[in-house]
Amino acid sequence: MATDATGSVNGPAGAARLRVLDPDAWDSWYDVLLRAFGGVPEAAEERELWRALTEADRSLGAWDGEECVGTAGAFSFRLTVPGGTSVPAAGVTMVSVAATHRRRGVLTGMMARQLADVRSWGWPLAVLTASEPEIYGRFGYGIGTRQLNLEADTRRVRLAVPPGTDDVRLRYAAPGEVLARCEALYARRVPLRAGMVERLPGWDRLGVLDPESEREGASPLQCVVAERDGEIVGYTRFHVKPKWEHAVADGTVIARDVEALDPAAYAALWRFLFDIDLTSRLIAHQRPVDDPLLHLVSDVRRLKPRERDALHVRLVDVGQALAARTYQGPVDVVLDVEDAFCPWNTGRWRLSGDTKGATCERTTEPADLALSVRELGAAYLGGVTLASLAGAGRVRELRGGALAEASVGFGPGGLAPWLPHGF
Repeated sequence: MATDATGSVNGPAGAARLRVLDPDAWDSWYDVLLRAFGGVPEAAEERELWRALTEADRSLGAWDGEECVGTAGAFSFRLTVPGGTSVPAAGVTMVSVAATHRRRGVLTGMMARQLADVRSWGWPLAVLTASEPEIYGRFGYGIGTRQLNLEADTRRVRLAVPPGTDDVRLRYAAPGEVLARCEALYARRVPLRAGMVERLPGWDRLGVLDPESEREGASPLQCVVAERDGEIVGYTRFHVKPKWEHAVADGTVIARDVEALDPAAYAALWRFLFDIDLTSRLIAHQRPVDDPLLHLVSDVRRLKPRERDALHVRLVDVGQALAARTYQGPVDVVLDVEDAFCPWNTGRWRLSGDTKGATCERTTEPADLALSVRELGAAYLGGVTLASLAGAGRVRELRGGALAEASVGFGPGGLAPWLPHGF
């Protein structure tokens, strides 16, 4: 099953035509997406935000006659890569196929068309967060970052905070009142960690979106900022979910965001969250795997850390993508890349680079390593080592020593890669 020259997706039960989203058809298109994810209506404010954020000219619909049966969108992100620079990346989003049209090649057709479009835009990368991780490997996406979900018993965990923590002033603020200043702080953090995205205008609203239907009994969104000399140096957004057992308080703090510019402000915010009155439990999702909080607590096991996949990475242009990042040691290897879904990437590429920069060009020289574009995506941000992939048989060493050299070079060069939110 494939997409033909007319934009049709050919399958055993007929054809669905792909076309760029007409903004006037957004409601029909979005309703297909909602139905695919369970059919629960969204709050009006959430629906209108996604309407505003949708880039119609970068979104596709699959249509069977007048009926929309598939959706796929892309956001115009810039993604931080090792070395601290940012590169254009398509933030793949809102992907769905109507249950009546599964197994007809609709998804494959949309993915093929989308990646061809991304290539035509001159963007080297596509990234996504997956509802079902097994889906996207066949399209060349590798799991490039992971995240921690934490659940702490705050009655039994103590924090050892660094000097200066007591000098940080904390105050409550309405989330919307300090939104612009918090977003400016986030923007300063973006270049420091691979995997973070420069948020587009309007994306700040996602951080304070707070429909009552999704609180599950918790409080409206609250915000506390950390200040030093009148400057905001950190912030946290959170909910509190009260609970009483036999007249004993047993509430839960749900931390949505914790960002800070320095260790003292970071520790002050976490200490505040751990010490909120009438609570005994703290939940925090989508934290980095090397979160400094792990080194502040007295008993890391009582955080109950659970790791899961986060950002899936796809190299759309192998040469451009590999040349866009830096490498943590000298690398000079020839990669034999397999990419059945985007054949323009298939072949041998010579990658030469170090901490100052890199080049990656086509070559006819003998290959040192053989791998698929999926493995390149997994290793690209430095969160997965090529040596680990080789241990699973996913990377083959063809020249002795090449694997060790490349595995070190592909490291993140600092903090582990992390995506702090979905899209």
